[in-house]
Amino acid sequence: MNRDFWKNRKVFITGDRGFKGSWLSLWLNYLGANVCGYGLNISKNSIHLINNDIQHNNFCITDRKNLFKTIEKFQPEIVFHLAAQPLVIESYKNPYDTYMTNVIGTLNVLEACKKNSSIKSIVNVTSDKCYENKEIIWPYRENERMGGHDPYSSSKGCSELLSNSFRKSYNIPLATTRAGNVIGGGDLSDNRIIPDIIRSYTKKEKLIIRYPDAIRPWQHVLEPLCGYMILAENLYKKSEKYCDAWNFGPEDDDIKSVKYILDYCKKNILNDFTWSYEKDSVLHEHKLLKLDINKAKNSLNWFPKWSIEKCLEKTFDWYISHINKKDMKKFSIEQIEEYMYE
Repeated sequence: MNRDFWKNRKVFITGDRGFKGSWLSLWLNYLGANVCGYGLNISKNSIHLINNDIQHNNFCITDRKNLFKTIEKFQPEIVFHLAAQPLVIESYKNPYDTYMTNVIGTLNVLEACKKNSSIKSIVNVTSDKCYENKEIIWPYRENERMGGHDPYSSSKGCSELLSNSFRKSYNIPLATTRAGNVIGGGDLSDNRIIPDIIRSYTKKEKLIIRYPDAIRPWQHVLEPLCGYMILAENLYKKSEKYCDAWNFGPEDDDIKSVKYILDYCKKNILNDFTWSYEKDSVLHEHKLLKLDINKAKNSLNWFPKWSIEKCLEKTFDWYISHINKKDMKKFSIEQIEEYMYE
């Protein structure tokens, strides 16, 4: 990463108070960027890492009028679009809100960017679940078919198709990113493995698991964020080469089952943590998902740094420090520095 590139750079982030967005805002602020955030102020799915260090605009991504007005006023050079309804189970419960946020929200962002000549780089963060998952052992490459069984996955596939249409129709400097199952400090979402472990551990309750044999591309939140920033810089400098879709995931050896995460946690981190398997879940969930990351390696010179074991260590260090009421902004910056200079 070229930290000098970000000094005083005007960066607009949607979803800056979410899990990934708050880490990205903190990191860019640390690098000296001029960051403007946009999205709902209160997120039940994350612990905010930034208070008043950046300008924040408390509006919904579906609020087209205020989104256009905010982008026009700020005149950003780079846009990261992370605002989303990020949960599979929530999408089953509220498909309308999921599609409105993830599809119409994305349309609003792209329309606003299309009208603003100051913007030289747009990164739309979608999901690894945008692919039509056929449960094959081979990792998915960026040119494979979009799909999605559940409304969340489908909405992210729609966001990808929408972005591709805008790239071709309006010639805007736009890339999309598909990350794996991201873990790290600050995530409070229900039905995600690490937050569920933490809640179970602090309440001294047994955790019920639906799919212990599901295999996922786990990675620490700093890994894809680093990729997003490298991509945004390259897109800024040479947009025609990087206007495309990009996978960011772990190495093959770090693609593990849910059971592996649970057993490693119990053995090495939280010894008195307990869990059991619930056999009768009625919700569909894919059992296997892998990403091919060779494109990012070869074209962006981006490589995963942390093994799955180190990802888990750093993630639980964060939550335990939060439980012990440490200064989490300072602690998070220390983790960013460790990642950058390792």
